[in-house]
Amino acid sequence: MMKSHAYENKDIAVFGLGKSGLATARRLQEGHARVSVWDDNEDRRQSASDAGLTIRDFQGSGWKGSDALVLSPGVPLTHPEPHQVVKRAQEEKTPIVGDVEIFLNEVPAGRIVGITGTNGKSTTSALIHHILEVNDRETALGGNIGTPVMDLPELSDEGAYILELSSYQLDLTPSWQADIAVILNVTPDHLDRHGDMSGYAAVKERIFQKQTADGVAVVNSDDVYCQEMAERLLKGGAQKVLPISTERPLKTGIYVLDGLLQDQTETGLGWSIDISDIISLRGRHNWQNAAAAVAVVRSLGLGNDEIEKGLRTFGGLAHRMEQVAFRDGVRFINDSKATNAEAAEKALASFDHIFWICGGIAKAGGIESLASYFPKVETAFLIGEAADSFAKTLEGKVTFRKCANLAEAVYLASEAAGKHGGEAVVLLSPAAASFDQFASFEARGDAFRGLVQEGGE
Repeated sequence: MMKSHAYENKDIAVFGLGKSGLATARRLQEGHARVSVWDDNEDRRQSASDAGLTIRDFQGSGWKGSDALVLSPGVPLTHPEPHQVVKRAQEEKTPIVGDVEIFLNEVPAGRIVGITGTNGKSTTSALIHHILEVNDRETALGGNIGTPVMDLPELSDEGAYILELSSYQLDLTPSWQADIAVILNVTPDHLDRHGDMSGYAAVKERIFQKQTADGVAVVNSDDVYCQEMAERLLKGGAQKVLPISTERPLKTGIYVLDGLLQDQTETGLGWSIDISDIISLRGRHNWQNAAAAVAVVRSLGLGNDEIEKGLRTFGGLAHRMEQVAFRDGVRFINDSKATNAEAAEKALASFDHIFWICGGIAKAGGIESLASYFPKVETAFLIGEAADSFAKTLEGKVTFRKCANLAEAVYLASEAAGKHGGEAVVLLSPAAASFDQFASFEARGDAFRGLVQEGGE
């Protein structure tokens, strides 16, 4: 694990004791910082106390100045208004940072790769890590995905830290500097925390800050906001800008058209690979992820055979267009992570003859934006609170059945797909949140996987 030395004998306050907050507090204390912690959740406070950490209510009379406040990414920093603890720190002129900032002050060696974007950053980060790992390259994956950064191992100079970063994390990392930085896309999200789209995009653009001439900026040239960032980087930045696309050929960069990935980088020299048959990279959104990943590992020095090996052995991430079974010509796809229409669109665009399980707690706009994909749906199986509103949208356009729960939907969809004849897909891509019936989208996806596996016995 990462050793902490930079904050020795300093007073550090840690507010928010989720996985990353607790890991950071422990590493700081091991490095002989004077650490005090708080979380509004009593169980988390108890876990911190059991770990030997000092509990102090920063919101009450217990607050006093510290050398730094380590803030959980989930705590409002600026919008809709700063949290009370943030205001107190600002009054005391106490630096406010996140765990990634602590990490950067501690990491002794290794290259830093940062990945951000509204969508796709988890898959891209995991794919980069996989390509490196399967080729016996020293690598560690963490940040917004999986392992908290302060729980990552220490790497040598030859190693690469692959860090998925949310806008919240970038907002709390003033000294962020990446050897290779990736931005995949910028679409409306978290506007309540960043004020508006310009504020949100500006935070995302920090992924490129402080890069030097040795740095590489991987930018999606198909996205308007990313295009503008690339133009600014080309005008005033020192780093190399490496564009990716899934819409058009590029003279320089990496693009994917109809599943054919073409590497037009200086070291790629026109190398290409057909990734259309890689199940875990199905769909244009995954082609974008693959292009970004190839741009990164190519920049880290991997060769053609190594890259192909990594792409072809990538199993994908759970709950993101995850194939959980293939029986008698029917694919069973767990896309539980698709909690809104925009996310579900990617799955609907990737398959034909779909027996679609959807529903839950609907987001604004429901599934109306998906109308162009309705002809691909053989039957929809509606679950949860959104069943009635989704039925109104589908009326006269798609055959549908309302189901009491996910188990009934899986049973009926499996039966209908089996009778279809030819290849078909039972697709859980809910276009809705899970909280009416499940604790999380992960729990919903796990339940789907279990039901499918039971059906195959």
